This record gives sequence, C-alpha cells and structure tokens, in this order.
Amino acid sequence: MEKKLYLSSTDKKLAGVCGGFAEYFGLDSTLVRLGYLAMVLLAGTGILLYIICALVMPNKPVE
Repeated sequence: MEKKLYLSSTDKKLAGVCGGFAEYFGLDSTLVRLGYLAMVLLAGTGILLYIICALVMPNKPVE
C-alpha cells in the first residue's frame, strides 16, 4: 500500500502539519515540532514552509 502525506486530524496544534509528518515518518510528533521550531529560529523559513504545507497537504480521508 502506498503511503500518503496528510494533515493529521487527531494530533494537531494548529493545522496538523507536524502531526501529519510525524504519522508519515513514524516519529513522535514532539520531535517533529522541535525540528520545526529549530528551523524557525535558525533559518527563519519554517513559518513560510508551514503555511505552504497547511495549504497544500490534503486532509486525511474518513475511513
């Protein structure tokens, strides 16, 4: 079965982007959020990337 990247409907703080990446890669969502925070603080591009992902990633279909 092909894995797809979706916004998380259960593990979300804002839009579910970090929760979606955590589900896709099988990681803890806290680690993904800390990585995102590091991108925001070190590179400054994290906010724009989060907004783009929130707009582009589809919602998880109801099973």
